[in-house]
Amino acid sequence: MAEQPLTERPITIDDSLARAIQEALGQNVYLCYQCIKCSAGCPLSEYFDWQPNQIMRAVQLGEEEIALKAQTPWLCASCQTCTTRCPQGLDIAAIMDFLTREALAQGYTPPVSEIKIFNEAFMRELRLWGRSYELGLLAEMKLRTGDLFSDLDLGMRMLQKRKMPFLPHYARPPRKVKRLPEAVDSVAYYPGCSLHSTSPEFDLSTRAICEALDVRLIEPGGWICCGSSAAHRSDPEAALRLPMENLSLIEQSGFHEVTMPCAACFNRHKAAQYEIRQHEQARRQAAKSIGYRYQDLVQVNTLAQTLLKHAGIEKISQRVKRPLQGLRVVTYYGCLLTRPPHVTEAENPENPTDLDEIVRALGAEVRDWSYKTTCCGATHSLTRPDIVLKLSGSLIQHARQVGADMIIVACPLCHTNLDARQFQMTAAAETPPAPLPVLYFTQLMALAFDLPPKAAALQKNMVDPWPLLESKGFYRA
Repeated sequence: MAEQPLTERPITIDDSLARAIQEALGQNVYLCYQCIKCSAGCPLSEYFDWQPNQIMRAVQLGEEEIALKAQTPWLCASCQTCTTRCPQGLDIAAIMDFLTREALAQGYTPPVSEIKIFNEAFMRELRLWGRSYELGLLAEMKLRTGDLFSDLDLGMRMLQKRKMPFLPHYARPPRKVKRLPEAVDSVAYYPGCSLHSTSPEFDLSTRAICEALDVRLIEPGGWICCGSSAAHRSDPEAALRLPMENLSLIEQSGFHEVTMPCAACFNRHKAAQYEIRQHEQARRQAAKSIGYRYQDLVQVNTLAQTLLKHAGIEKISQRVKRPLQGLRVVTYYGCLLTRPPHVTEAENPENPTDLDEIVRALGAEVRDWSYKTTCCGATHSLTRPDIVLKLSGSLIQHARQVGADMIIVACPLCHTNLDARQFQMTAAAETPPAPLPVLYFTQLMALAFDLPPKAAALQKNMVDPWPLLESKGFYRA
């Protein structure tokens, strides 16, 4: 029998990886029609070996080796831009996470080993202590990567500011949760690991301005880490279980609302709620793992949402004693407070306005800019600081270009990158620009409310804001 010509042979595609994604995530990669919005909007595209749309095409065509050996899934910052903008509703960020797990399961060596090490070290700290322990995490990272000296300058400055506790804080949810009578008239306060460690100024100023506005916060005892980026990338079971343990603790304590200042914590808890609402299997899995069937009675809000709901712009404005006229600021929300909108329930994920409204009520001028939700690279703070310096440095540069005196933030991870790393960004410059202060919006509120200095905790900021504030006529108490 004559051999069939190549042009007439049937074309076969191995769809096993696409089917695995469909089974694990419910995502049909064949819906992708290569509009390239994911790649065009990705803040890390210049660091990839294959662009996100090319990875999607490789999976569609059964080119498993390309998809599983690529750096791209490992370098994905999980900023959710691609997921938010995909016209087909594909969760591309989740697909990238899946590819890293599948690559390890099939024995591929991670092309960016630091990220695998970070995920393992972070999850180990959570198993040991229940919360993130920065010094332990850093020690393991440096010992396993062999990179002993990078960021020592940053570490020393944070230690001098007492923003990195020497000892871990052990936490576990109580076996029997007591219902709190005062929970009926209060908001549960979940500070997250950062506000108890590297960002004490956010915690102090949050508590102070809420007290000033008669918004009663109660921090439930025994809360644990949400798992952050390490869990949702490396351990989907933990990514669901950890937030659900917190939500169950809050619900059983009698609260109907919890406020979460940290953007990552807010996003991970909203993602867990979304998962159990959409998938009964996830709800059953969560109930089995934590020993409680969550009734979904708790509203998860950002801190800005809580203030607008319980105080309102009029009350915030009336509380101002030192109006901030003459101060020009830009508000920076970061990635996770608004994206993806089907999870966060944000009305305007690309142009949020909550912080703008609050800051204007304080008397400051909010400058318009196009970088409110552009990624600062926080996911890679301990793995690829070069990426962080470029992305965060670009944000500071753009803030200066629109005439801002200051950047106002609502995320401890963003604050660390923009505030603490500024000295690294300008170290090589022949004529370094003047530092640009970066404040939490709660610090600005404490300043406008004329609260005691310890409430604003401005001494904790790496970039001293007082030279700027004094030039605008605001003097130390």
